[in-house]
Amino acid sequence: MGIVRIHILPKGAFWLFFLLWNTIEAQIRYTIPEELKEGSIVGNIAKDLGLEAFEMFVRKLRIASEADKQYFSVDLGKGELVVIERIDRESLCGQSTSCLLPLQVVIEEPLQLYRVEVEVQDINDNGPVFLSTERVLNIAESTATGARFPLTGAKDPDVGSNSLSSYKLNQNDLFVLNVKTSRDGTKIPELVLQKALDREKQAVHQLVLTAIDGGSPARSGTTEVTVQVVDINDNAPIFEKSLYESSLRENSPESTVVIIVKAADADDGANGVVQYSFAEQTPDFIHEMFSIDSETGQITVTGSLDYEESHTYEFNIRATDKAVASLEGHCSVQIDILDVNDNAPEIVLTSLPNPVKEDAPLGTVVALIGAKDLDSVDNGKVHVSLLGTYPFKLKTSFADNYAIVTDSKLDREELSEYKLKIVASDSGSPPLTSQKEVIVRVLDVNDNPPIFSQLSYTVYVRENNAAGSIMCSVSATDPDIGENAKISYSILDSKVQDVSVSSYIYINSDNGSIYSMHSFDYEKLKAFQIQVQAKDHGSPSLSSNVTVHVFILDQNDNAPAVIYPSAVMGSVSHQKIPRSAKAGHLTTKISAVDADSGHNALISYRLTEATDSSLFSVNLYTGEVRTKRAVSEQDDSSQRLLIEIKDNGEPVQSTTVTVNIMFEDGLQEPISEYRQNTAEPSKRNSKIIVYLIISLASVSVLSFLTFLILVVKCVRNSRSSSSCCIRRADSDGYKNPNRNLQIHLNTDGPIKYVEVLGGDILSQSQSFRSYLSPISEFSDFPLVKPNSTTDFKDMINVIDASLPDSAWTFESQQNCFWW
Repeated sequence: MGIVRIHILPKGAFWLFFLLWNTIEAQIRYTIPEELKEGSIVGNIAKDLGLEAFEMFVRKLRIASEADKQYFSVDLGKGELVVIERIDRESLCGQSTSCLLPLQVVIEEPLQLYRVEVEVQDINDNGPVFLSTERVLNIAESTATGARFPLTGAKDPDVGSNSLSSYKLNQNDLFVLNVKTSRDGTKIPELVLQKALDREKQAVHQLVLTAIDGGSPARSGTTEVTVQVVDINDNAPIFEKSLYESSLRENSPESTVVIIVKAADADDGANGVVQYSFAEQTPDFIHEMFSIDSETGQITVTGSLDYEESHTYEFNIRATDKAVASLEGHCSVQIDILDVNDNAPEIVLTSLPNPVKEDAPLGTVVALIGAKDLDSVDNGKVHVSLLGTYPFKLKTSFADNYAIVTDSKLDREELSEYKLKIVASDSGSPPLTSQKEVIVRVLDVNDNPPIFSQLSYTVYVRENNAAGSIMCSVSATDPDIGENAKISYSILDSKVQDVSVSSYIYINSDNGSIYSMHSFDYEKLKAFQIQVQAKDHGSPSLSSNVTVHVFILDQNDNAPAVIYPSAVMGSVSHQKIPRSAKAGHLTTKISAVDADSGHNALISYRLTEATDSSLFSVNLYTGEVRTKRAVSEQDDSSQRLLIEIKDNGEPVQSTTVTVNIMFEDGLQEPISEYRQNTAEPSKRNSKIIVYLIISLASVSVLSFLTFLILVVKCVRNSRSSSSCCIRRADSDGYKNPNRNLQIHLNTDGPIKYVEVLGGDILSQSQSFRSYLSPISEFSDFPLVKPNSTTDFKDMINVIDASLPDSAWTFESQQNCFWW
């Protein structure tokens, strides 16, 4: 089990707002020894992060390692961090004292990032090792005591107390061991001559050098040192310096001169000529990187230097003379590599971009990224930014790790996908940059209601239409996508003539087609309106409404109805006229109405059959029957007329009425006589006459006031308009179809026909007709009869006996009255 250290910085806090980026200024550090077996438990990461074990599975916890290998995993069942790969500290961190494995713990829903560090501690699993098991030294017997001969040291990959601690030399009478420490802490063994050599006494001396580390238990390594005593060549080469130091930029090309070492030999001739070479046991990579001129001691670059691979190079140079039994001298060379900005920053996606909803709150995490640069100091400092303007921003979390978070409101309908260009630049001179593109998809939410293609719809339907026929289609669109854009149509419940509108029409919920449920009758229903609702399938759903105005068009489906003679009289008129009647004598008047409107209601009269066609005529428009000539004694006393009444529709509808006329002698004043007869005491007739007079007076006053108001308005508006049109100030075309007034007058002679149509579209339409028709040919009293049941206050009957014989129409549409 590892040791857990949790360091909480003072500003550490959790942002509790849902889906927002959590800045957790905390570090969790575990300490474990290297070489743990697979399956070993490092620590309970769920507990240390304050998570329940089940949350780790639900929130998809995963480990992202910054190393090349994945050494750890999480047991989602127990919440434990376990080892899944052998960890060798020496291969991971080399000679570095501190060895940390950084881990990134990524948790989704909501997206959170934690930094975890695993400190790998060294164990003494390596002993000191010499590059060679034997070292040969040639030393002249005349060498003075105290002379020093450097030996090649051992290497121990362990660090700290487990690293190389000391050297020792086997017991002998001539040499002792001296250990010196270089600037970087490396221990260098030296062989020191303690007594003078005597070749004649002993020519070769065998020594054993042992290297010991500081581990417990300690480990060691040995090498043999053979000292050969040389009889002649008294002086060995001596370097000017024991340590040569130089620095070199990592981008230095091959053949660059690093440094020149120089040694001198006091001997003459060949014994004083010095040759330079790398010391024995010099590693191969030194030979690959550098070369030395054997004559001049010039060290040059032969390989490609890389600061990121090695910051410094240390090796030994050997100088030997050309004597038969050559002597040698040694020096050390240390070359420091200077970093240059030769590595561009690298952008790493810690987590793949998550699609983000368009209504996501500000600060919602979209993706996690990291940046790294292999260079050092300023060359390795990385700055990350977004290139361009986006509704996102980068938020720093820790140690060159960033979160891409929302910075302003998103709108998928405006842009459904963002290609974010992320730029990383270092602080080198000149700076190096790199780019990475991150694609972020915006998910749709139901934030747009359906929109109808028109602000309102106007539909004209002929009456007597076939039930189930299509009336019109409404259409709406929704800028959302998927289920949020699927639209269903419905009709909002309302009343038409106190009946639910659903009994009149039906709408296809899928395509918005509106169908009639039954045949319409213009005479019963002239117009109505419905509210259609378009609702999407989002959650929650959004909807919008539109008004559909339905106008029923009149068809000529009604034949003229005879008012006089009435049905009670059997549609047969019996008339008496004196034989003394002159030409133009008014015999009777036929009155009829048509339940249709407009041209379909225009009525004409025609004499189709007559006992004597030369004697009588019928006015085409008024239905008045008059004598064409004076009645003679030779004319039959009984005349029969068949009168056809036709409308002006297509196809023409007609009806007939029969008039029987009797000639009587001595009947001089028929109308006066009739009035005398009707003036006889009759309560019933008196009441009828009184009612008719009252009705006529009321209607006349109402008509006069209506026309007076219209004239005043027209005069006021005529000052700013060439036509006499009265409009409401807020009208714009047909926007308020709450009134639909039509007034039709037919006049020809003293008898008039007036039709008034009006009323709210959604309420029952009104149709009123005023007829001035005598009960007999001797009556001048009018009969006023409404065509349908309605409030009397909405009825307008216009009667004006002084109008000329003509046919004219007074109509109102779109709140504009025209003469």
